[in-house]
Amino acid sequence: MTSRQHNVGQIRPRRLRVNAAVRAMVAETSVEPRQLILPVFVAEGLSEPRPISSMPGVVQHTLDSVRKVASQAAEAGLAGIMLFGIPEHKDAVGSGALEPAGILNTAIRAVRAEVGDATLVMSDVCLDEFTDHGHCGVLTAGGVIDNDATVEIYAQMAVLHAEAGAHLVAPSGMMDGQVRAIRAALDQADQADIGIMAYGAKYASAFYGPFREAVSSSLQGDRKTYQQDPANVRESLREVALDVAEGADLIMVKPALGYLDVLAAVRAAVDIPVAAYNVSGEYSMIEAAAANGWINRKAAISEALTSIKRAGADVILSYWALEVATGVPR
Repeated sequence: MTSRQHNVGQIRPRRLRVNAAVRAMVAETSVEPRQLILPVFVAEGLSEPRPISSMPGVVQHTLDSVRKVASQAAEAGLAGIMLFGIPEHKDAVGSGALEPAGILNTAIRAVRAEVGDATLVMSDVCLDEFTDHGHCGVLTAGGVIDNDATVEIYAQMAVLHAEAGAHLVAPSGMMDGQVRAIRAALDQADQADIGIMAYGAKYASAFYGPFREAVSSSLQGDRKTYQQDPANVRESLREVALDVAEGADLIMVKPALGYLDVLAAVRAAVDIPVAAYNVSGEYSMIEAAAANGWINRKAAISEALTSIKRAGADVILSYWALEVATGVPR
């Protein structure tokens, strides 16, 4: 009996990998533009976009350039853009966050006027960009985050963002009770249709390093007393359950690539959409390796985003979102 005769009828999974058309037909996971959100930084006082050195291809936008990128996001079919505001002046209580004419509220109005409902306008509800100490909330006299005072400010911020035109608000400070307070404030302000994308599982991660340059952070120390310990998973599920009970419409896991197990666990635990943030450090590592010729940039981006989607993300925030949607490199 020949070798070929011996192998007659043999099961060969490789038959479904023989060419690109077959592989595409049976692919179990795909990343679509409608599932991608582009995080965008807009800075007060700029006359032209300012490059972020640790995030090649990413900039701090002007009000004019942020309108342009928002229009591009809409044309590309992205789910939306997430706006982060960077003020010229900061103080201990982050007062610029509650200034109707402040940079973030102004950017929300400008972007919503530009895109209407063609793509979702989303806003970061947090104080770290606005405080001179760089923490996500106001501090007590002893230098500790005042959780409840901070939550009250978040609620006011969310209402201002909704009135400025945000479709979704995204509280990212990991304060206890923040979702409940924001939901109540929005409802009381006749903004019941505004959704909340809650950062339910946000870790005190080293992968945020480049983001701190992106938002001109003045943080000294760390955020380990309110962001989660990277060693814990069950803690995340408790945090997520609380946010869902308080009225979150979507749940966020951040970071993504180092926390795919957490993402999968959250997806299994809830019945609302789950988002994951492909953070600055994850972006910069791939960009740096590709710039050195160590990896194939396009393939690595695709693989990274596919892994996030495969782990359970319905929605992905990524600095590559526009490039992936259009096929045009930065």
